Amino acid sequence: MAEISETSSQQLASNHQPMVSSVPHRPKQELVDKDDPSNIDQESDQKLVRNICILAHVDHGKTTLADHLIASYGGGVLHPKQAGKLRFMDFLDEEQRRAITMKSSSIALQFKQYFINLIDSPGHMDFCSEVSTAARLSDGALVLVDAVEGVHIQTHAVLRQAWIEKLTPCLVLNKVDRLIYELRLSPMEAYNRLSRIIHEVNGIVSAYKSEKYLSDVDSMLSVASSGEENYESIEDDEEDTFQPQKGNVVFVCALDGWGFGTYDFAEFYASKLGASSSALQKALWGPHYFNAKNKMIVGKKGISSTAKARPMFVQFILEPLWQVYQSTLEADGDRGVLEKVIKAFNLSIPSREHQNKDRKAVLQAVMSRWLPLSDTILSMVTKCMPDPVSAQSFRIPRLLPKRESFENGGSSDVLAEAELVRRSVEACDCSPDAPCVAFVSKMFAVPIKMLPRGEVLSNSTDDVDSGECFLAFARIFSGVLFARQRVFVLSTLYDPLKVDSNHKHVQEAELQSLYLMMGQGLKPVTSARAGNIVAIRGLGQYILKSATLSSTVNSWPFSSMVFQVAPTLKVAIEPSDPADIGALMKGLRLLNRADPFVEVTVSSRGEHVLAAAGEVHLERCVKDLKERFAKVSLEVSPPLVSYKETIEGELTNPLENLKLFSGNSDYVEKTTPNGRCVVRVHVMKLPTSLTKLLDESSELLGDIIGGKSRQALKSLETLRGNIVEDENPIEAIKKRMMDAIESDLLSGITDTERDRVEKCRLLWRNFFKRIWALGPRQVGPNILFTPDEGKSIEGSVLIKGSPYVSNKLGFEDECDHDDSSKESDEMLLREAESLESSVLSGFQLATSAGPLCDEPMWGLAFLIEAFVSPVNDENGSTQQPEQYGIFTGQVMTAVKEACRAAVLQRKPRLVEGLYFVELNTPTEHLGSMYAVLARRRARVIKEEMQEGSPLFTVHAYVPVSESFGFADELRRWTAGASSALLVFSHWETLWEDPFFVPKTEEEIEEHGDGSSVLQNTPRKLIDTVRRRKGLPVEEKVVQHATKQRTLARKV
Repeated sequence: MAEISETSSQQLASNHQPMVSSVPHRPKQELVDKDDPSNIDQESDQKLVRNICILAHVDHGKTTLADHLIASYGGGVLHPKQAGKLRFMDFLDEEQRRAITMKSSSIALQFKQYFINLIDSPGHMDFCSEVSTAARLSDGALVLVDAVEGVHIQTHAVLRQAWIEKLTPCLVLNKVDRLIYELRLSPMEAYNRLSRIIHEVNGIVSAYKSEKYLSDVDSMLSVASSGEENYESIEDDEEDTFQPQKGNVVFVCALDGWGFGTYDFAEFYASKLGASSSALQKALWGPHYFNAKNKMIVGKKGISSTAKARPMFVQFILEPLWQVYQSTLEADGDRGVLEKVIKAFNLSIPSREHQNKDRKAVLQAVMSRWLPLSDTILSMVTKCMPDPVSAQSFRIPRLLPKRESFENGGSSDVLAEAELVRRSVEACDCSPDAPCVAFVSKMFAVPIKMLPRGEVLSNSTDDVDSGECFLAFARIFSGVLFARQRVFVLSTLYDPLKVDSNHKHVQEAELQSLYLMMGQGLKPVTSARAGNIVAIRGLGQYILKSATLSSTVNSWPFSSMVFQVAPTLKVAIEPSDPADIGALMKGLRLLNRADPFVEVTVSSRGEHVLAAAGEVHLERCVKDLKERFAKVSLEVSPPLVSYKETIEGELTNPLENLKLFSGNSDYVEKTTPNGRCVVRVHVMKLPTSLTKLLDESSELLGDIIGGKSRQALKSLETLRGNIVEDENPIEAIKKRMMDAIESDLLSGITDTERDRVEKCRLLWRNFFKRIWALGPRQVGPNILFTPDEGKSIEGSVLIKGSPYVSNKLGFEDECDHDDSSKESDEMLLREAESLESSVLSGFQLATSAGPLCDEPMWGLAFLIEAFVSPVNDENGSTQQPEQYGIFTGQVMTAVKEACRAAVLQRKPRLVEGLYFVELNTPTEHLGSMYAVLARRRARVIKEEMQEGSPLFTVHAYVPVSESFGFADELRRWTAGASSALLVFSHWETLWEDPFFVPKTEEEIEEHGDGSSVLQNTPRKLIDTVRRRKGLPVEEKVVQHATKQRTLARKV
């Protein structure tokens, strides 16, 4: 183990001590001071600004790290003694009680001459929307990873968010001290673990970079390598994002307040080893070794014995750290080593801390002064992260994608001004003459009493009555923003070229005040330049969630933000006292504005439905409603779980399934009450891959079917990360649909079945040319095909429909549409054509409410043949069509009932949503954890021991209906030792028949005649939903027809 000599300590002290002793005095911050002649020029001022956010998995140390940065360079708002304990950015009572961050909040720091806006974000999956709001306003991201726990599911999510928003990331490996005194790893073992984590994170980022990022949680986890592997021999790829030798990786202990990068030690060892600091910085990571004999740095081939050789990172960095820790914390350790470090580095440690009997406190005092955490982090930020001018130049395709117009030339002036605004944003122009553009990522509520003294309240009744004031969390991208300035508020749907339809997407507002955010505190400023993050008062009436602010109406709005998950947990809310319904409705409006992710709707039954991301998010929303916004007692229903309905698929023989679907048999027939329309419905289950594609691409399909221009589609889908920038979105979705069919047909086939696969492929290509509509709501995962025109009933006309969606998607139908009913009555043909909308409406109604429990259908293809016959009176003469639209309603109802009956005939099945669950459990509590999983119908998919720790990591799927209260029950049964994180994964079919009745001899022998068969899981779920919706349920009111007996005898 390398000894720490007195001379080396003095040299290292010269490298670190000035960073501690010469902490600059933080002057009063003025974002703009035009009248001060001594103020630095605007360009150099912008070069000294950094906007960063902290992203990580829950409990990986984000808020603790922020505490130390605030204590050192926050202007005295936090004492260094309280850093890591106070959690300054978690100022909500609920955050302190739960010890997790629930919202993103900003604070301004002054490091040397740099001005840094730091945004702390949550790590819990329930609050991932706050991560999106923080990422949009930032230029760089500090990605924290726990050195003990490694990469977790939320780490994948925040890395993807940083990649989507084009942020420059830096990696912070936290809790390095736990490797020393908790896991008891040797320096070499610790190096291998750190190397593996960096390699794993680089693998995730490289997957995103190559446009092969993985869509669901399971495939995300497949990036993580399994098994024991020594990463010492892996050469760092030049394309790797995170490399310690590049300076964008640091190793820290946020709780104790120390950290270092390889550049810190490179400068110190440069003079000692006689090498340049840049060359030494590259050598202090990876398979580089120091040959003590000839004092040269060599690779792996240049050393004689690989067994005893230690990389330079181990020899020159980790071993001295291990020596300091072990000498201090171990009972028989040499306290002289610590004294030598204090003396050599000339560290000014108060005698009270130095003579503390708690050795951990002494070690913390020494390490935080030897390797100060805040200096290490902020030095990396200023060196590796871009300033607003540089960042906005390469983020502009994400923020304001180029849009081309194919309109007439009358709008050239509008386009010219919009392009000027875009160039100003790209250059981060902060001159007063530049157009002012800002983006509001969220609205947040603060109590009016928290506003600075002397602030004049706005006239908004919402603000005054509720005691809350709504502020906009915004970043200025161009120009200068002033208080009392009038701006245009543009929604995401605003189009400057469409003057007539823009009145609902643009509003004019006056900004009341601007504030510099200091955590919970607010500091008024009169104006702010481009590149700064501010809070704006006065927009509460104009913005619901997010919006673009512009000084000119001829500007494109910023692209909408991407959220990782959708709000899936829904509950119905009503006041305990019906007289308080007005207060509840007002409170819901305020909550909807204050939370960027919550959804408030009114169901078809008139209930007020609140949709949240998870249980923790829901609890916080309900508490805010009760205590802040509505201030009334509330009744909250059990969670409203969504299901879907499908049929049992004939997956063994897809060709036969397709032939039956398009054949003349196996259909359900319904007739309208007047007997004029006969409806025949064929139904087939779609391949799972195609169903999933239609569901995930619903937004793009809606835009295509709605007729958006190709350029607008391209910009939207590029922002969502779904296509490559130079790819046509319509061609992309068309290719994906064909690929989904190919993957389904080619899975598990043999060479003898190639001919059958080719026939299936041709059939599917023909079907794709006949797509009439998607459902429900025009964009769902169910398809309606146009009928085969060759079919007919004597004396009737077929309602043909049109392949509208196929034409929109580019599946051109090459066959000629010859009119086979020329001899038919032209009036009947026109009537059949007018009834196409009734068939479509019946299909949409049927797919939105299936026959099992009125839940949407999932992955079904329908072929509807509707034959219309003429109206005949008793004498046989044709009459005029019926008036008042009675017949159209009858056709719609007949189509709907026929579709539902066809599903019931083809073995209906229930589809339920599944959460992906990641659990961390000590070995002694594995039994209790598995018992909880078994009670919740969970399916374990992966379990592994975490290397070097007593924890097991278990991955499982838990049904959404069984997930409520799961985390609480798990903590209760494992004495709080287990933790679980849930994220929605996918939909899965329950293959049990909900209407099971014993029929075969074996079934009758096992279950009897069926009277004593217990309800299976799908039937129980169906009955639960039907009861909630007020639908009839088949159940016995009297279970046992015996006389009721009372146990208590009353005399």
